[in-house]
Amino acid sequence: MPSPSRSSRHPAAADAAESGVVPRQPKFLTALPVFNEVRHVEEVLDEVLRFTPHVLVVDDGSTDGTSRLLADRLERQGDIRVVRHPQNRGYGAALATAFRESLSGDWDGLVTIDCDGQHQPRLIPAFIDAATIIGAAGHPAPAQLPDIVSGSRYLKVFDGDSRPPESRRRINETITAEINARLGLSLTDAFCGFKAYTRRALEALHVTEFGYAMPLEVWVQASVAGLRVVELPVPLLYLDLARSFGGALDDAETRLAYYRGVLDRAEAAVAASAYDVAASTRGTG
Repeated sequence: MPSPSRSSRHPAAADAAESGVVPRQPKFLTALPVFNEVRHVEEVLDEVLRFTPHVLVVDDGSTDGTSRLLADRLERQGDIRVVRHPQNRGYGAALATAFRESLSGDWDGLVTIDCDGQHQPRLIPAFIDAATIIGAAGHPAPAQLPDIVSGSRYLKVFDGDSRPPESRRRINETITAEINARLGLSLTDAFCGFKAYTRRALEALHVTEFGYAMPLEVWVQASVAGLRVVELPVPLLYLDLARSFGGALDDAETRLAYYRGVLDRAEAAVAASAYDVAASTRGTG
């Protein structure tokens, strides 16, 4: 990815450079939601720490030795933070915990990256740059910085890309198209978990969908809140073609219906919230 020119940098950074003052670097926390990732977690953490020193692991009730491995690493190296759910609550719940942890500190934003080897940690700085430097996402320089930088596995073809399972590709295409039609977005990948959220975005999002469909709730809330979104191309890597979504959700049609139901509920929730606000305003007028 080309480095942004001086003119494409955030105005505050340019002003600081001209004055001789070194600007404060954006401070982003990087969070990894993990559940039973004992085969991958140590290697992934080592790689993530090459690109950022600020790492949070949310252990979503692992039972395969992941929790012990993380505890041993904390005692031995102390180079990560760990929050553990006593029981498995779901992918969305792990990310909701990461959101809260980020907002409870002085972080400017949050990067989320999966721990199954699908995402390349070397891209973490690119996600932070895209959220903090105008034009860094490779698109024409926007008038304002994005609030959410979302990875897309379908925006660009990379050498070595995997061939996704047909049902997963079809469902992703279908749901992404429906989100765009419903919300007026222009996404190419509705489900990629590799993202950067600014603090403004984190404050606007209120995750209640604790399963794999959590990103769909995010898109509904982001659209209603007027958050700015850009996509960043990432390689398409499927390392576990037999991954289970859990029970009935392993059936593609059941999973598609579940995702549509989440979209319906998320839209209904924001509509109800808007109605409550309007009613409250009328009551105090």
